Amino acid sequence: MKEIIEVSLFLIFVKLFLFWLWLWQLKEYHIGRFLAHFKEGQAVKKIISGFWRLKYPKFTKKIIVISLAGLILAILMFWKGFYLPAFILIILVPLAFQAPTVIWRKSFLKKARLKREGFKNLLVIGITGSYGKTSTKEFLYDILSQKFRVLATKEHQNSEVGIARCILNELKPEHEIFIVEMGAYSKGGIKLLCDMVKPKIGVLTGINEQHMATFGSQENIIKAKYELIESLPEDGMAFFTAKNKYCVELYDKTLRRGSGQAFLYGQDAAFFGQENILGAQAVARELGIIAENSSPPKLLSIKEGANGLNIIDSTYSANPTGVIAHLDYLTLRFPQGKKVLVMPCLIELGSASRDVHRRIGQKISEVCDLAIITTKDRFKEIKETAGDKAVFMENPKEIFEKIKSICKEGDNVLLESRIPKLLIELLHV
Repeated sequence: MKEIIEVSLFLIFVKLFLFWLWLWQLKEYHIGRFLAHFKEGQAVKKIISGFWRLKYPKFTKKIIVISLAGLILAILMFWKGFYLPAFILIILVPLAFQAPTVIWRKSFLKKARLKREGFKNLLVIGITGSYGKTSTKEFLYDILSQKFRVLATKEHQNSEVGIARCILNELKPEHEIFIVEMGAYSKGGIKLLCDMVKPKIGVLTGINEQHMATFGSQENIIKAKYELIESLPEDGMAFFTAKNKYCVELYDKTLRRGSGQAFLYGQDAAFFGQENILGAQAVARELGIIAENSSPPKLLSIKEGANGLNIIDSTYSANPTGVIAHLDYLTLRFPQGKKVLVMPCLIELGSASRDVHRRIGQKISEVCDLAIITTKDRFKEIKETAGDKAVFMENPKEIFEKIKSICKEGDNVLLESRIPKLLIELLHV
């Protein structure tokens, strides 16, 4: 009987271990992001969810090493009867690898920096912001590729290691321009990237509360994004969207500094996202390319789904500005028919989280017939301003049945942020 209990406990341990490894990997082993996951509300539920959620990490070399180390230690602890310490261990094992990881990362980044320094004539364009980075990068790549040999960082490749890997594996002597999407979760992060890639052109696409949980304050976010502009050389060029008050303030600050050139773009943008096209065109114009048209990347797509529904797919990512803008777009693009929003609560907003979700709830009350919220973190705040239009549902099949019960052909469903894969399949997206 004792053996059966021990085997059962060990299997539970393995399942939990995989769950915590998945979460650490999802948060890019960033302790600030990891802890922020539990500060967004429903902390107890998130901790115990590992007991029943079947999640496992992508098995990289790092995960395999951590897994083997954790399992060996767990077997020893189970053998000695130390069951509780074994379960605590599974959360802490990745932390034990932080020190060697930091040493490896510094060496890896140094290799990338040295390789970049060997490309004396390479023009580097850095793009950062709370939102709009990827679409601006894709527009700019499309335009500049007409005249130059261009390399751009790939999707989700905006961290220090991802950018370094792009330099080491993909940067070739024939490349004339390198477009770098830059992401960070704390002050100093953008500067570190700039020290590695040495941008001459910087683009600020917009600033909001995204990742405030790890930055600590809105002011820290603003300072961090401006590190890109501060890192430009004396003859550098800085571009700022006119559709964001923080970026306009930073544009004015740059003019007062008097070094380099500063440009404001997007004044004539008629809808959310158009400023990203205009930003890419503004940069291209300074490089001698006039581009009036560019095909948008598929970050917001419209498809015909199950039962003739219009599915507006924005499952790539979500931020406060984007969610509210997409709801406005829903009204402009589809004035007729019912409008249903499906989304989880947004994460890593820190102290701004409650107000952000109340604003989203207010917009829901103005635009939607129904909003299905798939996580509970800030559902209460959404409900405060959205009223009966907001409901909480987790089960993908139940969500699909709910949509079917109120929608008919020609009605509209907006999908925001991470949506269960099964629901996407049911909607035929």
